[in-house]
Amino acid sequence: MRIGVPKEIKTREGRVAMTPVGVRTLVHHGHEVLVERSAGMGSCIFDAAFEQAGARMIDRTEEIWADADMVVKVKEPIDLEYERLREGLILFTYLHLAANEMLTRELLARKVTGIAYETIQLDDGSLPLLAPMSAVAGRLAIQVGCTCLETIHGGKGILLSGVPGVRPGRVTIIGAGVSGLNAAHLAVGLGAQVTILDINQKRLNYLEDIFHSRAVLLMANAGNVEESVINADLVIGSVLIPGAQTPHLITRDLLRRMEPGSAFVDIAIDQGGCAETSRPTTHDNPTYVEEGIVHYCVANMPGAVPRTSTYALTNVTMPYVVELADKGWEQALKEDLPLSKGLNVFRGTLTNRKVAEAFKMECTEMRGV
Repeated sequence: MRIGVPKEIKTREGRVAMTPVGVRTLVHHGHEVLVERSAGMGSCIFDAAFEQAGARMIDRTEEIWADADMVVKVKEPIDLEYERLREGLILFTYLHLAANEMLTRELLARKVTGIAYETIQLDDGSLPLLAPMSAVAGRLAIQVGCTCLETIHGGKGILLSGVPGVRPGRVTIIGAGVSGLNAAHLAVGLGAQVTILDINQKRLNYLEDIFHSRAVLLMANAGNVEESVINADLVIGSVLIPGAQTPHLITRDLLRRMEPGSAFVDIAIDQGGCAETSRPTTHDNPTYVEEGIVHYCVANMPGAVPRTSTYALTNVTMPYVVELADKGWEQALKEDLPLSKGLNVFRGTLTNRKVAEAFKMECTEMRGV
């Protein structure tokens, strides 16, 4: 198979979908890998390393998309890339279709086979290709949240750690999945007063074993969410429903009741966001103030630390890339149930029910493709 690795063109996106080790593995398996020149520069991976691993370096991104049987990316195609989509192409990347109707319709119209990292799901319900980026985003959420609370960024001037004689900041984390857990680790480590909310009692019991009395653990019902958000200096939205649009748990009215200058970091913005006021931002212009609250809603948060993120991501994606290349996508999906759950679109057919529900579209779930 011929596998293409184009350079990411989303704003300030420095990650790359494959490392030289991945190239070497695919070449050893008898495949050809096309890598766009400078694709790895944002992650400090130079062209020479890809060439030494056996990649064929390509100057024009159009050639990558035209010649590859499978294109492996990090982020979903943006509008500038739509014209490069074509019938029969296998696209393996984050898609987040439930928050992007335009991309969904483009993939269907162009009859692309789209396999999404974020909906590959193991038998225990975990999302192995989302987990490492969720971990990065969760840790970054506290880092950027600290910045948002500084007065020079519109915040109210709170130091989350506090100092002797002054109380630490209050952090509320809604959603105790991978990103929420990683956010909590950093917030607790800083010495902040941390409240974590989730709807899963078993998950809360697990967090109790980790944090003991260093974090308040609450069931995520309407009353607890309201009280915890109103009293917080920093709110982290880390709710995830795999493949589906994120519910707006934080209303505009609730934000109005927070203290002005508080901050809200929406990790779930890729799937539509946790708040009524959430809208995607970029690393070039990451924040905005609405209802007196500093919002950080960057849709590719891990792109801020691309080297760490690239290696964390490719650690988990490459076994699937090799499987797809070695067996062909149809055979690979037949033999690997978790991988088959990644199929979102197929030859003009939408195959992910939650995406279909988000846009009121027809869905045909593929069984035994």
